[in-house]
Amino acid sequence: MLTITQALYDRIVAHARADHPDEACGVIAGPAGSGRPERFVPMLNAARSPTFYEFDSTDLLALYREMDDRDEEPVVIYHSHTATEAYPSRTDVSYAGEPGAHYVLVSTADTDGGGPFQFRSFRIVDGEITEEDVRVVPSS
Repeated sequence: MLTITQALYDRIVAHARADHPDEACGVIAGPAGSGRPERFVPMLNAARSPTFYEFDSTDLLALYREMDDRDEEPVVIYHSHTATEAYPSRTDVSYAGEPGAHYVLVSTADTDGGGPFQFRSFRIVDGEITEEDVRVVPSS
Protein backbone atom coordinates (compact mmCIF):
# COMPACT_ATOMS: atom_id res chain seq x y z
CA MET A 1 0.00 0.00 0.00
CA LEU A 2 1.15 3.51 -0.79
CA THR A 3 0.62 5.96 2.07
CA ILE A 4 0.96 9.55 0.89
CA THR A 5 0.15 12.92 2.42
CA GLN A 6 -2.66 15.02 1.02
CA ALA A 7 -0.11 17.74 0.14
CA LEU A 8 2.03 15.38 -1.99
CA TYR A 9 -1.07 13.87 -3.60
CA ASP A 10 -2.30 17.37 -4.49
CA ARG A 11 1.10 18.36 -5.92
CA ILE A 12 1.21 15.31 -8.21
CA VAL A 13 -2.31 16.05 -9.49
CA ALA A 14 -1.50 19.76 -9.93
CA HIS A 15 1.61 18.87 -11.94
CA ALA A 16 -0.39 16.49 -14.15
CA ARG A 17 -3.01 19.18 -14.78
CA ALA A 18 -0.43 21.93 -15.40
CA ASP A 19 1.48 19.90 -18.01
CA HIS A 20 -1.66 18.65 -19.80
CA PRO A 21 -1.88 17.93 -22.73
CA ASP A 22 1.72 16.66 -22.34
CA GLU A 23 2.53 13.94 -19.84
CA ALA A 24 3.98 15.14 -16.54
CA CYS A 25 6.60 13.18 -14.62
CA GLY A 26 8.55 13.33 -11.39
CA VAL A 27 9.83 11.65 -8.27
CA ILE A 28 9.03 11.78 -4.59
CA ALA A 29 12.15 10.99 -2.60
CA GLY A 30 12.23 9.71 0.94
CA PRO A 31 14.75 8.57 3.53
CA ALA A 32 16.54 5.43 2.34
CA GLY A 33 14.85 2.29 3.64
CA SER A 34 11.86 4.14 5.12
CA GLY A 35 9.33 3.77 2.31
CA ARG A 36 8.08 7.27 3.25
CA PRO A 37 7.50 9.69 0.35
CA GLU A 38 8.58 13.13 1.57
CA ARG A 39 10.35 15.36 -0.96
CA PHE A 40 8.45 16.29 -4.13
CA VAL A 41 10.70 16.62 -7.19
CA PRO A 42 8.80 17.53 -10.38
CA MET A 43 10.83 16.74 -13.48
CA LEU A 44 10.73 18.02 -17.02
CA ASN A 45 9.27 15.64 -19.58
CA ALA A 46 12.16 15.80 -22.03
CA ALA A 47 9.95 14.21 -24.70
CA ARG A 48 7.33 16.99 -24.33
CA SER A 49 4.75 14.53 -25.59
CA PRO A 50 1.09 13.79 -24.86
CA THR A 51 1.71 10.05 -25.24
CA PHE A 52 5.20 9.49 -23.84
CA TYR A 53 7.40 10.72 -21.00
CA GLU A 54 11.13 10.68 -20.62
CA PHE A 55 13.24 12.04 -17.79
CA ASP A 56 16.05 14.28 -19.00
CA SER A 57 19.16 12.14 -18.43
CA THR A 58 21.22 15.04 -17.05
CA ASP A 59 18.43 16.03 -14.62
CA LEU A 60 17.94 12.41 -13.57
CA LEU A 61 21.65 11.90 -12.90
CA ALA A 62 21.72 15.10 -10.82
CA LEU A 63 18.66 13.94 -8.86
CA TYR A 64 20.21 10.54 -8.09
CA ARG A 65 23.43 12.21 -6.92
CA GLU A 66 21.42 14.57 -4.73
CA MET A 67 19.39 11.69 -3.27
CA ASP A 68 22.65 9.83 -2.60
CA ASP A 69 24.07 12.85 -0.77
CA ARG A 70 20.89 13.16 1.32
CA ASP A 71 20.64 9.39 2.02
CA GLU A 72 17.37 9.23 0.09
CA GLU A 73 15.84 6.94 -2.49
CA PRO A 74 13.00 7.28 -5.03
CA VAL A 75 9.90 6.19 -3.11
CA VAL A 76 7.37 7.29 -5.74
CA ILE A 77 7.96 7.66 -9.47
CA TYR A 78 4.98 9.30 -11.09
CA HIS A 79 3.73 10.37 -14.46
CA SER A 80 0.46 11.19 -16.13
CA HIS A 81 -1.48 9.70 -19.00
CA THR A 82 -3.36 12.28 -21.01
CA ALA A 83 -5.18 10.00 -23.46
CA THR A 84 -5.52 6.66 -21.66
CA GLU A 85 -6.45 5.25 -18.27
CA ALA A 86 -4.05 5.32 -15.31
CA TYR A 87 -2.49 1.93 -16.01
CA PRO A 88 1.15 1.21 -16.96
CA SER A 89 1.80 0.86 -20.68
CA ARG A 90 4.34 -1.58 -22.08
CA THR A 91 6.77 1.35 -22.36
CA ASP A 92 6.14 2.29 -18.71
CA VAL A 93 6.89 -1.28 -17.66
CA SER A 94 10.10 -1.37 -19.70
CA TYR A 95 11.28 1.83 -17.95
CA ALA A 96 10.40 0.62 -14.44
CA GLY A 97 13.90 0.12 -13.06
CA GLU A 98 13.23 0.71 -9.35
CA PRO A 99 11.70 -2.47 -7.89
CA GLY A 100 11.18 -0.82 -4.49
CA ALA A 101 9.34 2.22 -5.85
CA HIS A 102 5.64 2.91 -6.09
CA TYR A 103 4.73 3.82 -9.68
CA VAL A 104 1.91 6.36 -9.56
CA LEU A 105 -0.15 7.17 -12.62
CA VAL A 106 -2.61 10.03 -12.92
CA SER A 107 -4.96 10.05 -15.90
CA THR A 108 -6.33 13.33 -17.18
CA ALA A 109 -7.68 11.59 -20.30
CA ASP A 110 -11.25 12.86 -20.36
CA THR A 111 -10.77 16.10 -18.49
CA ASP A 112 -8.65 18.47 -20.59
CA GLY A 113 -6.53 18.62 -17.46
CA GLY A 114 -9.23 20.15 -15.29
CA GLY A 115 -11.95 17.72 -14.27
CA PRO A 116 -12.07 14.33 -12.56
CA PHE A 117 -8.97 12.19 -12.77
CA GLN A 118 -7.69 8.72 -11.89
CA PHE A 119 -4.89 8.36 -9.33
CA ARG A 120 -3.52 4.81 -9.08
CA SER A 121 -0.37 3.19 -7.72
CA PHE A 122 1.45 0.08 -8.88
CA ARG A 123 4.48 -2.01 -8.06
CA ILE A 124 6.37 -3.10 -11.15
CA VAL A 125 8.97 -5.83 -10.59
CA ASP A 126 10.53 -7.88 -13.39
CA GLY A 127 7.81 -6.77 -15.79
CA GLU A 128 5.03 -7.85 -13.39
CA ILE A 129 2.42 -5.18 -12.60
CA THR A 130 0.61 -5.26 -9.25
CA GLU A 131 -1.89 -2.56 -8.36
CA GLU A 132 -1.88 -1.42 -4.74
CA ASP A 133 -4.19 0.61 -2.56
CA VAL A 134 -3.48 4.30 -2.00
CA ARG A 135 -4.07 5.81 1.43
CA VAL A 136 -4.06 9.60 1.57
CA VAL A 137 -3.31 10.96 5.04
CA PRO A 138 -3.52 14.52 6.36
CA SER A 139 -0.41 16.63 5.82
CA SER A 140 1.45 17.54 8.98
